[in-house]
Amino acid sequence: MKKFFKTTLFASLLVLALSFTSCQDEFEELTTGEETEAISSTSAAAKLIKDTSSQDGSFDNIVDGVSCFAIEFPYTVNVNGLEVNIDSKDDLETIEEILDKLDVDEDIVNILFPITVTLADFTEIVINSKEELREKAKDCIEGGGDDDIECIDFVYPIKVYSFDINQQQTGSATVESDKQLRRFFGNLEENQLVSMDFPITLKLYDGSEMVVNNNAELARAIESAKEACDEDDDNDHNDDDFSKERLDNYLVMCPWLIHEVNRNDQDQTEQYFEYAMNFKEDGSVKAFDREGNAVEGTWTTRVGENRVLLKLEFNDLVDFSLEWFVYEIGDGKIKLFVDGANKIIMKKACNILNQDPNTLREVLKECSWIIKKVHRDGQEIDRLLGYEFNFMAEGVVTLSSGDVSSEGSWEIAQNNQGRLVMAITMGNEPGVSFEWPLSDLRDDRLKFEIPGTDYELILERNCDNDVNDEDVVWIRGLFNESQWEIALFSENQDPSTESYTNYSFTFGPNGKITVYNPNQVEVSTGRWFVYRNSEEQLEMILNFGTENNFYPLANDYKILEVEENRLELKHYNDSGYDHLVFEKL
Repeated sequence: MKKFFKTTLFASLLVLALSFTSCQDEFEELTTGEETEAISSTSAAAKLIKDTSSQDGSFDNIVDGVSCFAIEFPYTVNVNGLEVNIDSKDDLETIEEILDKLDVDEDIVNILFPITVTLADFTEIVINSKEELREKAKDCIEGGGDDDIECIDFVYPIKVYSFDINQQQTGSATVESDKQLRRFFGNLEENQLVSMDFPITLKLYDGSEMVVNNNAELARAIESAKEACDEDDDNDHNDDDFSKERLDNYLVMCPWLIHEVNRNDQDQTEQYFEYAMNFKEDGSVKAFDREGNAVEGTWTTRVGENRVLLKLEFNDLVDFSLEWFVYEIGDGKIKLFVDGANKIIMKKACNILNQDPNTLREVLKECSWIIKKVHRDGQEIDRLLGYEFNFMAEGVVTLSSGDVSSEGSWEIAQNNQGRLVMAITMGNEPGVSFEWPLSDLRDDRLKFEIPGTDYELILERNCDNDVNDEDVVWIRGLFNESQWEIALFSENQDPSTESYTNYSFTFGPNGKITVYNPNQVEVSTGRWFVYRNSEEQLEMILNFGTENNFYPLANDYKILEVEENRLELKHYNDSGYDHLVFEKL
């Protein structure tokens, strides 16, 4: 494999090298004693220093699957058909979010080459293909581990000195980063000695700091800390660092719902889906099935082989009774794993189990709620997108689209499992009439699901119709009684613009869409609505009747770009995305 090195990486080394070329008597006088004792460049202490200052390549394991090098920003990856630009570590969370929605273990992240990778010693190499990347990955320790020590870090700046074999000082420099320190040690010759200006401050993985006063204290501190935390060096993309204590607190914080179960490579999810788990501080745990029947067991945690493990013991739930490796906690989830294709995924259920029904009642009555998604009987009911619920006192609820309104009744109760349920009866609209179990309660977003089925209802809070949001008001104003045409429409990247060529769309101020043929004869109508969603993103909802020829256009779209004469929209789904572009006539 041909290697390409970027000269910019050596700029900081040049500064260090220049400071080492002067005569010995140009350097400051050193104090004598243990504080400045020199160590060999090949000693165990020097290796500890190099490992602590090495480049950490594990933060992007979600992309490259190895910890001994990292990909330099920016670059682009394809995740389940979606292209994602990676400009910083924060963008890696976007990949994580996409994969978490799928909860699959397959490698579906494809890198767009060429890329530049940084090795442990901060050398940069250009990689031109997946084959080259795999070849370079062979240099890494199998399983993702590396020599980099991440549980302790140097606090800079640090003064370093070099000596010859006679312990005569030959140079000195002030290093400002891991990169400078690692490259300095990496370029020492075997017969050279080095010392550091003590005291030195070290920062531990938990944020605390410690001060060391000599080489012996430094070596002991690094040795003690290097196994103190989970360095996240495995290939799981979301193995966030955590301690046994954090896991213990997380388990007892809330009830948990079972989302996925695999035992001995057999999918048992249907059998246990939405089981509720209640962990108590006394080590007891209860599992409730969907009918509310309870099974009692025990739980314990421990740290072993640099991992946090959770042991579950039930007499009647043999598929749960194992000591599980906990490989992710956070973002409302706990993931458990045991070799042999055993896996459990649990989701936090703080606000939906064993809660006072008045909590949800008051939330619903505070504002209007926009329908973002309705899934019933295995089908999306896109004709209801953008409809508005108003939950009123005395159990009265209205559902309105602006020119059509229905009235019905609503109630909040608990099912046998202790889960909050919203029962809606809307005689004129059977699409929403159901007993909807709550699965996600937020201040500005509600999600209801029927366990183990395709029933789903998502509502977004809409208190003031966004009348104080300048962006929403401006976009709505662009469409008042103006005509637009479709410049692009594709479903899951399959262009189908031709189906809508020569039609024009008039967006009325009352939320009505009127579609005209080339002779300006009205051929169809629909609804439109622009708002800012619970994620602070601008959205445009379009809906048309089920029997309408324009029904494929119905969706909740993210507004990607908006100009006075052009609007670009995308709707992301599990299969990719729908792309819609309007241009003003």
